[in-house]
Amino acid sequence: MMELAGKRAVVTGGTRGIGAAVVRQLLDAGAQVLTTARSTASAAPEGAGFVQADVRTRAGAESIAAAARDVLGGVDIVVHNAGGAQPYEGSADIPDEVWQYALDLNYLASVRLDALLVPGMRERRWGAIVHVSSAATLAPEAPSFLHYAAAKAALETYSRGLALELAPHGIRVNTVSPGRVATPGGEQTRARWAEVAARMAGAPAQNDTAHAATPVGRDGLPDDIANAVLFLISERAGYLIGRNLIVDGGEFPMG
Repeated sequence: MMELAGKRAVVTGGTRGIGAAVVRQLLDAGAQVLTTARSTASAAPEGAGFVQADVRTRAGAESIAAAARDVLGGVDIVVHNAGGAQPYEGSADIPDEVWQYALDLNYLASVRLDALLVPGMRERRWGAIVHVSSAATLAPEAPSFLHYAAAKAALETYSRGLALELAPHGIRVNTVSPGRVATPGGEQTRARWAEVAARMAGAPAQNDTAHAATPVGRDGLPDDIANAVLFLISERAGYLIGRNLIVDGGEFPMG
């Protein structure tokens, strides 16, 4: 179904993993897509435009907005997918600059880019924004990732407030919170987390088998998350405003 034919989309961090799956599904639905990454070596999915930009900075957000105007002629859909963090032994071990890095990447990047792209949506009185958060906000007791969980919690609060502000202008804002997903970045992070946990316990690192405990018995796939993103973008979710769709295979009871 070409349900997004004629729509123009920006997806941050769309060259691999969840972001690449979102880009492909948007293209399949008929949208024009511009995606981003920090490295020029990153390969965007075939059919998508690409701009090299660091979403953590104001200059990066401005580069993306300028490319969207030049390549797409405007933006109807924004998917804020770029994010991530590295584990530490405890919150007191996380340096100030790492806290700031986590906030810039996982929270303020969305704030800055939205501020640049939303005015055009308001003028056209149509838009769909999806912020990709994390089910880590449901388990903030994990001190290794407290900087990440806190930044994503801020993103969720911001997303809810923005949704209420923009709904009267025809713009829908929602959030997707993935649980464990089998992506290269996710696997690398979980491997480092296992090393940190082993060092704290004074034991050899163990294979990460947490996915076996999820009700569905497997890790999520990038397309599992992309399916949720595309649903929230589509008119099928036209009455959903300011919601957080948790896609975690039942891993977190609160979800």
